[in-house]
Amino acid sequence: MDIVSPPSIMKALHDRIAHGVLGYTRAPDSLVEAIRHYFKVHYAWSIEREWLVFLPGLVQGLHLACRAVGNPGDQVLTMVPIYPPFLQAPGHSGRELVEVPLKLANGRWLMDLDDLESRLTPKSRLLMLCNPHNPSGRAWDLDELLGLIEIAKRHGLTLCSDEIHCDLILDSGRRHVPLAALDEAADLRTITLMSPSKTYNIAGLGCSFAVIEDPSLRRRFLSEMAGLVPQVNLLGYTAAEAAYRDDGAWRSGLIRHLKENRNLLLDFFEGSKRMIMSRPEATYLGWIDARGLHPTAPLAVVEAAGVGLSDGRDFGSPGYLRINFGCSRETLLDAMDRLRPLL
Repeated sequence: MDIVSPPSIMKALHDRIAHGVLGYTRAPDSLVEAIRHYFKVHYAWSIEREWLVFLPGLVQGLHLACRAVGNPGDQVLTMVPIYPPFLQAPGHSGRELVEVPLKLANGRWLMDLDDLESRLTPKSRLLMLCNPHNPSGRAWDLDELLGLIEIAKRHGLTLCSDEIHCDLILDSGRRHVPLAALDEAADLRTITLMSPSKTYNIAGLGCSFAVIEDPSLRRRFLSEMAGLVPQVNLLGYTAAEAAYRDDGAWRSGLIRHLKENRNLLLDFFEGSKRMIMSRPEATYLGWIDARGLHPTAPLAVVEAAGVGLSDGRDFGSPGYLRINFGCSRETLLDAMDRLRPLL
């Protein structure tokens, strides 16, 4: 986002800089306890400190999950469209990527669990989920997640759930429930990837973590990190702890702002035949069917109008665009003005 981080985080960073010693460090116990308390309060999920594996970024976690599960040549499944590193990580790990298309019904992107199960083979080992989903903005329904867990149980799949946008639920009455917290068996077969970085706009400080209950799976994950993955920097730890200890008022204001921006965009695109945006239920991302501008490469059209969006080809969906509405109202209105002639 281009939104200033909360005062509590800025103060914690200023205080840490004033300390003056900026060397290597490990995750402080106070951060671990802040995470555990936050998870219990917000997700009703009790985790143990040894389940936490700190990472300098969530994308590293996707790559590590691919390496930690199965062997070279095995299959990794993911649902498309999807955040580009999901499509890249299996190949970089010597695994075979299997894409499972989401289905669009009444303007809502849905899991096609029957199609997913039909694509499984004896080589299928890992399923990577984005929860909530980037780029569609879906906050998955409980029956979708439980259905996914049942498939994983039947076929012995390990699950990797990227939940970095979990605190950006936009629809009232919804509450994020971690995939691993839904079922005891799921907890033991899931790598959950989390970070406060998207919610509090501190991604550049690089502090993420995996939650892995199963000791054997956690050992394999840690083994793949050895000698390759650097430690989190101390300012990342500082910002993360301040985020998990924040009183919530700033985040409530952010959610209101993002909902207003989302609603402006939905009204803006309503009735357009050339650019159709599905309704985001979470995140600050909108997914636009822009095949009315160009069947496979509409990015150049919107860039010519002076608006920078993300190319759907990178997400496995040519003809689509992703818009980030985590911005000021002025920036969003300016972008809408520039896009208006394309509608």
